[in-house]
Amino acid sequence: MSNQSEKIKELVELREKARMGGGDKAIAKQHEKGKYTARERINMLLDEGSFEEMDMFVTHRCTNFGMEKKQYLGDGVVTGYGTVNGRLVYVFAQDFTVNAGSLSETMALKICKVMDAAMKVGAPVIGLNDSGGARIQEGINALAGYSEIFQRNIMASGVIPQISGIFGPCAGGAVYSPALTDFTLMMEGTSYMFLTGPAVVKTVLGEVVTQEELGGASVHSTKSGVTHFTASNEEEAMAMIRQLLSYIPQNNLEKTPRMACNDPIDRMEDYLNEIIPDNPNMPYDMYEVISNVVDNGEFFEVQPNFAKNIIVGFARFNGESVGIVANQPKFMAGVLDCNASRKAARFVRFCDAFNIPLVTLVDVPGFLPGTGQEYNAVILHGAKLLYAFGECTVPKVTVTLRKSYGGSHIVMSCKQLRGDMNYAWPSAEIAVMGAAGAAAVLYAKEAKAIKEEGGDAAAFIAEKEAEYTKLFANPYNAAKYGYIDDVIEPRNTRFRIIRALAQLADKKMVNPAKKHGNIPL
Repeated sequence: MSNQSEKIKELVELREKARMGGGDKAIAKQHEKGKYTARERINMLLDEGSFEEMDMFVTHRCTNFGMEKKQYLGDGVVTGYGTVNGRLVYVFAQDFTVNAGSLSETMALKICKVMDAAMKVGAPVIGLNDSGGARIQEGINALAGYSEIFQRNIMASGVIPQISGIFGPCAGGAVYSPALTDFTLMMEGTSYMFLTGPAVVKTVLGEVVTQEELGGASVHSTKSGVTHFTASNEEEAMAMIRQLLSYIPQNNLEKTPRMACNDPIDRMEDYLNEIIPDNPNMPYDMYEVISNVVDNGEFFEVQPNFAKNIIVGFARFNGESVGIVANQPKFMAGVLDCNASRKAARFVRFCDAFNIPLVTLVDVPGFLPGTGQEYNAVILHGAKLLYAFGECTVPKVTVTLRKSYGGSHIVMSCKQLRGDMNYAWPSAEIAVMGAAGAAAVLYAKEAKAIKEEGGDAAAFIAEKEAEYTKLFANPYNAAKYGYIDDVIEPRNTRFRIIRALAQLADKKMVNPAKKHGNIPL
């Protein structure tokens, strides 16, 4: 065998060794937990045969605690690039079979290298997390590695899309990288995220809690809002990430990907003319409105189980990707609260950063009252949504379906927050407050006097309520001032939104020059 042949043989053998990660036993153990390996996940995520691996031969440099005897090629993370539906993406996947996927200095350098490459060419980064945390044997070097990654997450924010998949443990400082990215997906039953684990919680607070109760997918998808998506198996997870990528551009300088549309733009939905109940206090399902107006009824929801009083997600109108923000009258009457405000604000800011037009469907009776909300800073959370809509410069189309009262009217992309096209259905009620509340405030003195004289104060208030309803519980008062651009027939909503988006396609708007604003956090 020639010298060259021997060298090639050595290369092939080293590659094979690297692809085995922590070895057969460790891989079998991973499979026993119902989990895939790092390379299996990458192959599931990317187009077949498109993955180009980088830094396969990197090894750690630690000699403490006998670590020099635990050398693995690749050092616990698989990095590289490939395509999703033919579009370039960069990816890193932590390999739990190697030192429990714990982060070393060299592993961090590999991740940083792939993030730098993504920034250079303007392509999304997808991180697949499955790690026991910092490699304790490396001490401060591991912490420095995390810090380097976080700094890149921050610099890449709003420049390239960043997506995190949590496929196992993600604890301590490790949680901050997913928290800094645009979207996080967790696995039901096999992943968890928390800053301090159950043992520390028990020691410090005496509180006994399981990993699942403390930071499982169910907790973060319903209570905290830390994760945007959950999946019951890894195949479903990869399909969701691929679908998410189909709605968003490669970077902040590109427009959204355009799809062929076979759904008629002038499709009328007579059902929408009947969807609003006669009783203004009766709910209806906003999902039905969304599915009736978007292309082919397809809606990709973000955070579906968190703050259900507001709906956010992606859809298409005439093949163009848009972000949808909609109140949900079927849940808590569609009121805004702390969680709904921050959920919607973050989504609006993502869409604005990546040139995705916004369609807002409004039916909001107000902000949720009470000490629970006020003590949790509903003022600041509401201001986040207000700030997000006011700051954003992408095309904004707002349709008011029914209620739009007071402060909640303002924060839901009203005309004065630079809404481009603001439509209303004939059923819209745009006012400072509902008729009952307004009549009670405006005629309190008269009602009191009538009551003291033995008259029917309730009938008087009811009469005044009816007067207020006639005056203000309609869209025409707002239209009179130009705050509503047009009152439209509900069944024409799809066509009117598509027309509005078409005329706004070349919209150009620039905010005042500044380092950055100070959003109420």
